[in-house]
Amino acid sequence: MAGIWENNGQGQFPLEQWFYEMPPVTRWWTVATVATSVLVQCHIVTPFQLFYSFRSVYVKSQYWRLITTFLYFGPLNLDLLFHVFFLQRYSRLLEESSGRSPAHFAWLVFYATTSLLVISPFLSIPFLGSALSSSLVYIWARRNPDTRLSFLGLLVFTAPYLPWVLMAFSVVVHQIVPKDEILGVVVGHIWYFFNDVYPPLHNGHRPFDPPRWWRRLFESGPGSDERATAAAVR
Repeated sequence: MAGIWENNGQGQFPLEQWFYEMPPVTRWWTVATVATSVLVQCHIVTPFQLFYSFRSVYVKSQYWRLITTFLYFGPLNLDLLFHVFFLQRYSRLLEESSGRSPAHFAWLVFYATTSLLVISPFLSIPFLGSALSSSLVYIWARRNPDTRLSFLGLLVFTAPYLPWVLMAFSVVVHQIVPKDEILGVVVGHIWYFFNDVYPPLHNGHRPFDPPRWWRRLFESGPGSDERATAAAVR
Protein backbone atom coordinates (compact mmCIF):
# COMPACT_ATOMS: atom_id res chain seq x y z
CA MET A 1 0.00 0.00 0.00
CA ALA A 2 2.83 2.37 0.84
CA GLY A 3 4.33 1.67 -2.55
CA ILE A 4 1.14 2.84 -4.25
CA TRP A 5 1.06 6.13 -2.38
CA GLU A 6 4.77 6.80 -2.79
CA ASN A 7 5.02 5.69 -6.42
CA ASN A 8 7.68 3.02 -5.83
CA GLY A 9 9.50 5.09 -3.25
CA GLN A 10 9.91 8.15 -5.44
CA GLY A 11 7.40 10.19 -3.44
CA GLN A 12 5.36 11.13 -6.52
CA PHE A 13 2.14 9.98 -8.09
CA PRO A 14 2.41 8.79 -11.74
CA LEU A 15 0.77 11.98 -13.05
CA GLU A 16 3.07 14.14 -10.97
CA GLN A 17 6.10 12.18 -12.14
CA TRP A 18 4.97 12.52 -15.77
CA PHE A 19 4.60 16.26 -15.26
CA TYR A 20 8.08 16.80 -13.79
CA GLU A 21 9.73 14.55 -16.37
CA MET A 22 8.69 16.96 -19.12
CA PRO A 23 11.38 19.49 -20.13
CA PRO A 24 10.67 23.05 -18.92
CA VAL A 25 9.32 24.77 -22.05
CA THR A 26 6.95 21.93 -22.89
CA ARG A 27 5.87 21.59 -19.26
CA TRP A 28 4.78 25.17 -18.80
CA TRP A 29 3.22 25.48 -22.25
CA THR A 30 1.08 22.42 -21.45
CA VAL A 31 0.10 23.79 -18.05
CA ALA A 32 -0.75 27.21 -19.45
CA THR A 33 -2.84 25.65 -22.22
CA VAL A 34 -4.96 23.61 -19.81
CA ALA A 35 -5.24 26.50 -17.35
CA THR A 36 -6.43 28.87 -20.09
CA SER A 37 -9.22 26.50 -21.14
CA VAL A 38 -10.25 26.07 -17.50
CA LEU A 39 -10.44 29.86 -17.05
CA VAL A 40 -12.63 30.13 -20.13
CA GLN A 41 -14.81 27.22 -19.00
CA CYS A 42 -15.31 28.93 -15.62
CA HIS A 43 -16.23 32.21 -17.36
CA ILE A 44 -13.34 34.06 -15.73
CA VAL A 45 -12.10 35.13 -19.16
CA THR A 46 -13.58 34.83 -22.64
CA PRO A 47 -12.00 33.81 -25.96
CA PHE A 48 -12.56 37.38 -27.14
CA GLN A 49 -9.95 38.51 -24.61
CA LEU A 50 -7.39 35.98 -25.80
CA PHE A 51 -7.15 36.00 -29.61
CA TYR A 52 -4.46 37.86 -31.55
CA SER A 53 -5.54 41.07 -33.21
CA PHE A 54 -3.04 43.53 -34.64
CA ARG A 55 -5.27 46.48 -33.74
CA SER A 56 -5.95 45.25 -30.21
CA VAL A 57 -2.26 44.68 -29.51
CA TYR A 58 -0.61 47.69 -31.13
CA VAL A 59 -3.38 50.28 -30.94
CA LYS A 60 -5.14 49.32 -27.69
CA SER A 61 -1.93 48.04 -26.01
CA GLN A 62 -3.40 44.64 -25.12
CA TYR A 63 -0.01 42.97 -25.25
CA TRP A 64 -1.07 39.81 -23.41
CA ARG A 65 -2.69 38.66 -26.64
CA LEU A 66 0.79 38.01 -28.05
CA ILE A 67 0.97 35.09 -25.58
CA THR A 68 -2.63 34.00 -25.06
CA THR A 69 -3.15 33.39 -28.78
CA PHE A 70 -0.79 30.40 -28.40
CA LEU A 71 -2.51 29.05 -25.28
CA TYR A 72 -6.18 28.67 -26.16
CA PHE A 73 -7.16 25.57 -28.14
CA GLY A 74 -10.86 25.58 -27.30
CA PRO A 75 -13.20 24.55 -24.47
CA LEU A 76 -12.71 21.52 -22.24
CA ASN A 77 -13.61 18.62 -24.51
CA LEU A 78 -12.09 15.71 -26.40
CA ASP A 79 -10.73 18.02 -29.09
CA LEU A 80 -8.72 19.90 -26.45
CA LEU A 81 -7.42 16.58 -25.09
CA PHE A 82 -6.32 15.62 -28.60
CA HIS A 83 -4.46 18.92 -29.04
CA VAL A 84 -2.80 18.73 -25.63
CA PHE A 85 -1.64 15.17 -26.32
CA PHE A 86 0.09 16.12 -29.57
CA LEU A 87 1.39 19.37 -28.10
CA GLN A 88 3.14 17.80 -25.13
CA ARG A 89 4.25 14.65 -26.96
CA TYR A 90 6.01 16.18 -29.95
CA SER A 91 7.12 19.36 -28.24
CA ARG A 92 8.67 17.17 -25.55
CA LEU A 93 10.39 14.89 -28.06
CA LEU A 94 11.77 17.86 -29.97
CA GLU A 95 12.91 19.67 -26.84
CA GLU A 96 14.61 16.56 -25.48
CA SER A 97 16.29 15.77 -28.80
CA SER A 98 17.69 19.31 -29.09
CA GLY A 99 19.94 18.14 -26.26
CA ARG A 100 22.40 21.00 -26.34
CA SER A 101 20.75 23.44 -23.94
CA PRO A 102 17.34 25.02 -23.29
CA ALA A 103 18.50 28.02 -25.34
CA HIS A 104 18.19 26.20 -28.67
CA PHE A 105 14.65 24.92 -28.22
CA ALA A 106 13.56 28.25 -26.70
CA TRP A 107 15.03 30.01 -29.76
CA LEU A 108 13.04 27.70 -32.03
CA VAL A 109 9.84 28.57 -30.15
CA PHE A 110 10.71 32.28 -30.32
CA TYR A 111 11.33 32.04 -34.08
CA ALA A 112 8.08 30.15 -34.67
CA THR A 113 5.88 32.41 -32.53
CA THR A 114 7.34 35.57 -34.06
CA SER A 115 6.91 34.26 -37.61
CA LEU A 116 3.31 33.24 -36.93
CA LEU A 117 2.48 36.60 -35.37
CA VAL A 118 3.86 38.41 -38.41
CA ILE A 119 2.06 36.28 -41.00
CA SER A 120 -1.25 35.49 -39.30
CA PRO A 121 -2.95 38.93 -39.81
CA PHE A 122 -2.75 38.38 -43.58
CA LEU A 123 -4.60 35.06 -43.22
CA SER A 124 -7.05 36.13 -40.49
CA ILE A 125 -6.01 33.43 -38.02
CA PRO A 126 -6.89 34.63 -34.50
CA PHE A 127 -5.58 31.67 -32.47
CA LEU A 128 -2.10 30.34 -33.20
CA GLY A 129 -1.65 27.45 -30.77
CA SER A 130 -2.43 24.83 -33.41
CA ALA A 131 -0.09 26.53 -35.88
CA LEU A 132 2.78 26.51 -33.38
CA SER A 133 2.11 22.88 -32.48
CA SER A 134 2.00 22.00 -36.18
CA SER A 135 5.41 23.65 -36.70
CA LEU A 136 6.98 21.54 -33.97
CA VAL A 137 5.33 18.35 -35.22
CA TYR A 138 6.61 19.03 -38.74
CA ILE A 139 10.19 19.61 -37.60
CA TRP A 140 10.21 16.49 -35.44
CA ALA A 141 8.69 14.42 -38.26
CA ARG A 142 11.29 15.54 -40.81
CA ARG A 143 14.11 14.78 -38.38
CA ASN A 144 12.83 11.23 -37.77
CA PRO A 145 12.08 9.95 -41.28
CA ASP A 146 12.32 6.25 -40.40
CA THR A 147 10.06 6.31 -37.36
CA ARG A 148 6.83 4.38 -37.92
CA LEU A 149 3.62 5.72 -36.39
CA SER A 150 0.07 4.49 -36.01
CA PHE A 151 -2.90 6.86 -36.10
CA LEU A 152 -5.90 5.69 -34.05
CA GLY A 153 -4.63 2.14 -34.51
CA LEU A 154 -5.89 2.14 -38.11
CA LEU A 155 -3.30 3.83 -40.28
CA VAL A 156 0.43 3.01 -40.18
CA PHE A 157 2.90 5.40 -41.82
CA THR A 158 6.36 6.92 -41.42
CA ALA A 159 6.87 10.13 -39.45
CA PRO A 160 7.19 12.61 -42.38
CA TYR A 161 3.54 11.95 -43.27
CA LEU A 162 2.30 12.86 -39.76
CA PRO A 163 1.52 16.57 -40.43
CA TRP A 164 -0.49 15.66 -43.52
CA VAL A 165 -2.38 12.90 -41.71
CA LEU A 166 -3.32 15.38 -38.98
CA MET A 167 -4.48 17.90 -41.60
CA ALA A 168 -6.64 15.27 -43.28
CA PHE A 169 -8.12 14.39 -39.89
CA SER A 170 -8.94 18.08 -39.29
CA VAL A 171 -10.66 18.31 -42.66
CA VAL A 172 -12.78 15.23 -41.90
CA VAL A 173 -13.72 16.30 -38.38
CA HIS A 174 -14.15 20.07 -38.82
CA GLN A 175 -15.07 20.19 -42.52
CA ILE A 176 -12.70 23.10 -43.16
CA VAL A 177 -9.21 23.51 -44.59
CA PRO A 178 -6.89 24.01 -41.56
CA LYS A 179 -5.13 27.24 -42.54
CA ASP A 180 -3.40 27.41 -39.18
CA GLU A 181 -1.84 23.96 -39.58
CA ILE A 182 -0.73 24.75 -43.14
CA LEU A 183 0.89 27.96 -41.89
CA GLY A 184 2.60 25.99 -39.14
CA VAL A 185 4.04 23.55 -41.68
CA VAL A 186 5.42 26.43 -43.77
CA VAL A 187 7.07 28.04 -40.74
CA GLY A 188 8.40 24.66 -39.61
CA HIS A 189 9.81 23.85 -43.04
CA ILE A 190 11.77 27.12 -43.16
CA TRP A 191 13.35 26.27 -39.81
CA TYR A 192 14.06 22.68 -40.86
CA PHE A 193 15.65 23.79 -44.13
CA PHE A 194 18.03 26.33 -42.58
CA ASN A 195 18.98 24.08 -39.66
CA ASP A 196 19.16 20.62 -41.23
CA VAL A 197 19.48 20.99 -45.01
CA TYR A 198 21.32 24.27 -45.55
CA PRO A 199 24.37 23.85 -43.21
CA PRO A 200 25.90 20.73 -44.84
CA LEU A 201 25.73 22.47 -48.22
CA HIS A 202 27.39 25.69 -46.96
CA ASN A 203 30.37 24.56 -44.87
CA GLY A 204 28.37 24.19 -41.68
CA HIS A 205 27.01 27.75 -41.66
CA ARG A 206 23.91 27.81 -39.44
CA PRO A 207 22.00 31.08 -39.95
CA PHE A 208 19.17 30.11 -37.60
CA ASP A 209 21.31 29.27 -34.55
CA PRO A 210 20.56 31.47 -31.50
CA PRO A 211 22.82 34.52 -31.09
CA ARG A 212 25.33 34.65 -28.26
CA TRP A 213 23.29 37.07 -26.14
CA TRP A 214 20.35 34.64 -26.25
CA ARG A 215 22.52 31.68 -25.25
CA ARG A 216 23.96 33.66 -22.33
CA LEU A 217 20.43 34.11 -20.95
CA PHE A 218 20.07 30.32 -20.61
CA GLU A 219 23.63 29.11 -20.21
CA SER A 220 25.06 31.32 -17.50
CA GLY A 221 26.44 29.37 -14.58
CA PRO A 222 28.53 26.20 -14.15
CA GLY A 223 29.04 24.20 -17.30
CA SER A 224 28.09 27.01 -19.67
CA ASP A 225 31.38 26.84 -21.57
CA GLU A 226 30.95 23.12 -22.20
CA ARG A 227 27.39 23.62 -23.48
CA ALA A 228 28.48 26.44 -25.77
CA THR A 229 31.27 24.24 -27.17
CA ALA A 230 28.81 21.38 -27.80
CA ALA A 231 26.49 23.79 -29.60
CA ALA A 232 29.28 24.99 -31.86
CA VAL A 233 30.37 21.46 -32.74
CA ARG A 234 26.90 20.25 -33.78
